Amino acid sequence: MTELLFRDDAYLGTATATVVAATPEGIVLDRTIFYATGGGQPGDTGTIRWAGGEAAIADTRKGEAPDEIRHILAEGAALPAPGTAVELALDWERRHRHMRMHTALHLLCIAVIGDVTGGQIGADRSRLDFNLPDGPPDAAAVTAELNRLVAAALPIGTSWITDEEMAARPDLVRTMSVKPPTGSGRVRLVRIGDPEAPIDLQPCGGTHVRNTAEIGALAIAKIENKGKQNRRIVITFAGEA
Repeated sequence: MTELLFRDDAYLGTATATVVAATPEGIVLDRTIFYATGGGQPGDTGTIRWAGGEAAIADTRKGEAPDEIRHILAEGAALPAPGTAVELALDWERRHRHMRMHTALHLLCIAVIGDVTGGQIGADRSRLDFNLPDGPPDAAAVTAELNRLVAAALPIGTSWITDEEMAARPDLVRTMSVKPPTGSGRVRLVRIGDPEAPIDLQPCGGTHVRNTAEIGALAIAKIENKGKQNRRIVITFAGEA
C-alpha cells in the first residue's frame, strides 16, 4: 500500500518517499502526494528526483492492489532502484486548478437539482452530465448560484464513515456513473459549509480547496443535450471561456 498524503493535506506540493518497486509500468512509493486518475479527476504530473537522477512523472495511475499508486515516468527515463530515497514535486499550478475545478463541480451539484450521470475534470474546463427530463437549466441562473456560493466563502472539510455506514446512506451518492471509493473499510466524505449543517456532503476521494472563495469566479461555457434527458453542463473559470 502507498500512504496517500494528499488525502490528509491536498496542499503538499513536495515530499520525500522511498521507492518500493520500479518497472516500466510505473514506480511504486511508500508514500505519495500524487493523485492517481479516478473519479473524473486526472492523475497528477511533476518530477521525481534522487541522488544522481531525475525524471518527469507524466501520469499517475492506480495499481492493482488497494491504495497502490503507480507513478508513470516519461518515455525513456531512468528508473530509480528499490530502496532509493526520492524527492517528489508536483506540477502545482495544474494540480491546484484541478482542486478548484473539482470543488466547483460539487457546487454545480448544489446549483442544479438532478442525478449526475457522468463528469470530467480538467485544468481549464470541467463538466457534469445531469439527468434532467424537463430540459436544460437556465445558464444565467446556474452561473449566478455558482458565484454566490463561491463568494459565500464556505469552508470545505472531510470526514470518514465505514463501508457499512456508506451502504446505509445511498442518499449521499450524487454521481450515478461513479461508485463511492469503498473496499478499504472506510469512505471519505467531502463536506461544504457548516460542519453541523453542510449544504453538500458526498463521498469523494479527490483533492479540493479549503474554501469556496479559493475557486474564483466561474462561468458556464455551454450546456448541451446529450440524449433525451441528459444535459451536459461545461464550466470554466470566468475570463477563460
